[in-house]
Amino acid sequence: MTLTKHHRMVRTVAGAAVAALALTACGGDPTESDSGSITVGSAAFNENEIIAEIYAQALEAEGVEVERQMQIGAREAYIPALENGEIDLIPEYTGNLLLHFDPESEAATPQEVDEALDAALPEALETLEEAPAENKDSYNVTRELAETEGLTTIGDLAKIDGLKVGGNPEFETRSYGIPGLTGIYGVDDPQFVSISDSGGPATVKALVDGDVDVANIYSTTPAIVANDLVTLEDPENMIAAQNVVPLINEDKATDEVEDVLERTSEALTTEDLLALNDRVDGDEKAATATVAKEWLEEKDLI
Repeated sequence: MTLTKHHRMVRTVAGAAVAALALTACGGDPTESDSGSITVGSAAFNENEIIAEIYAQALEAEGVEVERQMQIGAREAYIPALENGEIDLIPEYTGNLLLHFDPESEAATPQEVDEALDAALPEALETLEEAPAENKDSYNVTRELAETEGLTTIGDLAKIDGLKVGGNPEFETRSYGIPGLTGIYGVDDPQFVSISDSGGPATVKALVDGDVDVANIYSTTPAIVANDLVTLEDPENMIAAQNVVPLINEDKATDEVEDVLERTSEALTTEDLLALNDRVDGDEKAATATVAKEWLEEKDLI
């Protein structure tokens, strides 16, 4: 296969020797898959577990033995586990992963974030091909307002006098919040309305009820679809790229594993994440393993 852009071109002789010895000790055939067993983990929220299940089931379909450790916690818990081999693979988001290792980074576009992340990762870890899918802060308006005012991009909000913007308290000072809205997109004197639920039900209600004109909601929140909201485009890349990406311990990044995960990533879109999240967190309350399996079948990946 064609190696992904983060694949290390040369594996160490010592690593190969260890793998060969392990296969021999277990009575395995060294000519068979060199992927061995892979432990797939997830962060402590359902979307990440869905993606982890997608990775796990896609690998299992190719004969890779997979163990699971779901809902581990935040990066402070699972990054050390990945580095020391307690887990081998976890879904990540490029922009926030970059800031974890390089808090001062100002990379914003997918290419900038990709290149900066490649340089910032510790030696033991690597990212594979990222997906088109993103989960990131986004500006949302009602469809009625979008159609009435002709809103398609964040910059179009400048058309609205006395614009009311809803979001978490920190959104008032973050670069992609009010400062970016005024400095990058030229919106004059927006009014900020603090709503402390991270784009949750209170934020959505304020938007739908007209208490705010635009609201900061994570881009894969099912309420966007449920309420027919319009997510405004960000042509200036004010909000850093947050593409879903497999983060893997380099010892497990065989060609076989990379090939499976590359094909999986290529098929995963933001719209898919919205639909998958809605099935798990909405009225259906479907199991993460179920929606992962059905998505993989729909995409002819298993």
